[in-house]
Amino acid sequence: MTDFRIGELRVDGADTEARNHSSEEENEDWIKPLIHQSQGAKEFAYCPYRCNVENASYNLGLCAERTAIAKAVSGGYRSFKAIAIASDLEDQFISPCGGCRQFMREFGDHWSVYLSKPDGSYKAMTIEDLLPVSFGPEDLKKKRLFTTENGS
Repeated sequence: MTDFRIGELRVDGADTEARNHSSEEENEDWIKPLIHQSQGAKEFAYCPYRCNVENASYNLGLCAERTAIAKAVSGGYRSFKAIAIASDLEDQFISPCGGCRQFMREFGDHWSVYLSKPDGSYKAMTIEDLLPVSFGPEDLKKKRLFTTENGS
C-alpha cells in the first residue's frame, strides 16, 4: 500500500476501498486532521474572486475539490476514501458545486465527503448523497440498443 501525504496528514493510498459511513461507525482519529488540513490549505489558495485557483474569466478557474483530486490522480492515485471541504462560513456547511460532484463521481460514489466549518464541526456525506442517480464510468460500458454508422 502506498500513502499520499498532504503536509503531515497521512491519507490511505489508492488501493483503499471506500466504506459505508455513519456517525456511530466513524473513528474521528483521521477525520479531524483531514478537516484541519483542508482548512490549512486555504492559506495557499489563489482566490481573489471565489474559488481555489482563479482567473478573471470565472469559468476558467479551478475549484479546490477538482484541484486536489487532479493533483492526487497525477500522482498515480485512482481510489479515494474521503475529501474534506473547507468553508469560511460560520453558520452553514457548504457543498461542492455540480461540476465538482460529477468530477468526484468519476472515482466512485461511496467515498466520504466531509463538509466543514471553521470551528472544525462537520457533516459527513457520500458522493452518492451529493449526486443521486448519477452517471459514471460504468455507465459507458453498458450495452447499447442503437449504434452509429462508425460502430460507436
